[in-house]
Amino acid sequence: MKADDERYARALKRVKDVKDFYIHLGVYLIVNAGIFAINMLTSPDTLWFYWPMLGWGIGLAIHGFSLVTEGRFLGEEWEERKARELLSRDEHRAA
Repeated sequence: MKADDERYARALKRVKDVKDFYIHLGVYLIVNAGIFAINMLTSPDTLWFYWPMLGWGIGLAIHGFSLVTEGRFLGEEWEERKARELLSRDEHRAA
């Protein structure tokens, strides 16, 4: 029963992570549409809207990458593996 509880908790965390990404994506699209509109209304001859879009887009891409890799790249799984590795190394030094 405990294994099922752990799997369920991991599934809930995954659902929350995906939901958080979709919220991030939605806010990115809405805010950047607003920035684009402001740029077009105030200074259409000087395009600058793409700079915040690019910067924030990099962060959004990293967020998406973390979902695709499911924590294998510097996520919880990596932390657990690294902790076990360090404990093992310390045990070998103590012996």
